[in-house]
Amino acid sequence: MTEQELQRQKDHEEDLARLRGFRPVDDTFMRVLFRDNLPLAEFVLRIIIGKNDLRLTKEEAQKDMSRLVGARGICLDVHGVDDQNRQYDLEVQRADSGARPERARYHASVLDVENLNAGQQFEELPTTYIIFITENDIWGAGAALYPMDRINAVIGQPFDDRQHILYVNASYEGSDPLGILMHDFLCSDPDDMKTPLLAEKARYLKTDPKGVALMCKAMEDLREESINRGKEAAILMSIKNLMTTLKLTKQQAMDALLIPLADQAKYLAKL
Repeated sequence: MTEQELQRQKDHEEDLARLRGFRPVDDTFMRVLFRDNLPLAEFVLRIIIGKNDLRLTKEEAQKDMSRLVGARGICLDVHGVDDQNRQYDLEVQRADSGARPERARYHASVLDVENLNAGQQFEELPTTYIIFITENDIWGAGAALYPMDRINAVIGQPFDDRQHILYVNASYEGSDPLGILMHDFLCSDPDDMKTPLLAEKARYLKTDPKGVALMCKAMEDLREESINRGKEAAILMSIKNLMTTLKLTKQQAMDALLIPLADQAKYLAKL
């Protein structure tokens, strides 16, 4: 067995061990759990938003948002659209730093830009919900849900821009529907889950050979993405070094590094 094959086998064994411990609050697991799973996304959003009649018409996991060239793109964990064209961005964040207010602000702004075309009126912006499910109670008040809606500070009335930011505390242990859902988000064993939709898909991904293969492929893809990001960062650094030391333009630096013409626009946008 070659060294490459041995490394592949080691990676696979480590992936299987990680898979056993995965919970819905873990990003890698969530992205596959919600992939092509509109009923689960709809169920979760109904509980969090508190609208039992919420009906999704579209749902997509890991949706890339990068409409403005040169702007920082984002990848939504779960993006949904309901029958009233309300837009939902559902994010899971294990690290407190990943749920900073500025990040919520940016996600909201990107959804706005993605949903208003040239010639449309501002009133045509859809109602949006940015939802962060955090492993810890980052606001420290013991609440299950922290809505962050704007108000007119002088008159105390809502500033009705129809943009909603919500933080869901996954450590909340109530016996209400949200507490039960958060209990399941922190479960690694599907048999301990109380939500049938969640337990069924989690069990499939952890025990069914086809589901396990899907999860292993997702972990392999993440490793490949990480390697590619490292390569991209190294190339960007080389371009910048040539521009600084040899006083080359961006184009000259990329030509000197023999970067293919098809790839140059990508690097130009990030310089």
